[in-house]
Amino acid sequence: MHVFHRVITGVVFSVCLSSVGAAHAFELQWFGQSAFKVTTPGGKVIMIDPFITKNPKTPKELKDLTKLGKIDLIVVTHGHGDHVGDTAKLAEMSGAKVAMNADMGHTFGTLGIVPYKQLIRFNKSGPIKPLGDGITITMVRAEHSSEVLHTDPTTGKKSLHPGGEPAGYIIELENGFKIYHAGDTGVFADMTFIGEYYQPDLALLPIGGHFTMDPQHAAYAVKNLLKTKTVIPIHYATFPPLKGTPEQFKAALGDSPAKLIVMQPGDTQKF
Repeated sequence: MHVFHRVITGVVFSVCLSSVGAAHAFELQWFGQSAFKVTTPGGKVIMIDPFITKNPKTPKELKDLTKLGKIDLIVVTHGHGDHVGDTAKLAEMSGAKVAMNADMGHTFGTLGIVPYKQLIRFNKSGPIKPLGDGITITMVRAEHSSEVLHTDPTTGKKSLHPGGEPAGYIIELENGFKIYHAGDTGVFADMTFIGEYYQPDLALLPIGGHFTMDPQHAAYAVKNLLKTKTVIPIHYATFPPLKGTPEQFKAALGDSPAKLIVMQPGDTQKF
């Protein structure tokens, strides 16, 4: 086990990370907002909500999509542009499958955003194994909205289309480690079910407020509903309405035993 300290506007965050062994480690990289790159213990690469090139918080040196390397799967939580992001371009470049709710999948397919042959359309509580037996992905509820604002590449005309239901995801890796990416969500009572049934080891939770949970609601979810061992705050400070901060989240967590990891856009963590 090792400990590192990060100082953010006068607040010291101390984080203990226990190694699961070099042979079984996985890597998590944050690009800001809700965009993550997960490199699994078996070397698979999963992109979640890849809002990168137009993300004001993504470091400039990371906006060259060709430098992401191979991508095996792209997972999208809902249809808003700051989550769909570069999905279409990355799917075209990599040939990766794209997983999303079934209704939004039809919207993407019929509009030609992502070819049907690359789409994995599924819904809540139906686990899928798109990368083989070692990795399981389960869609879970999120309390938010979803729509697809499409710009016609020929005419430039914008049109609004169904985005299905918003979602979060439980991603179970080859070593059994479970990541809960909550997507955009408000707090909801069924987070108790997510905590009890899936028992995620790590929660990636929005704290920005306005469109999602604020720090106080997110802290309540951690302490009383999810009871997750480790939490990383996301979806804050990207745009002016997202005013929640990690300092406020830490204060709201109080004496919670949950380990708080505060990442900066571009940061990579190994577990």
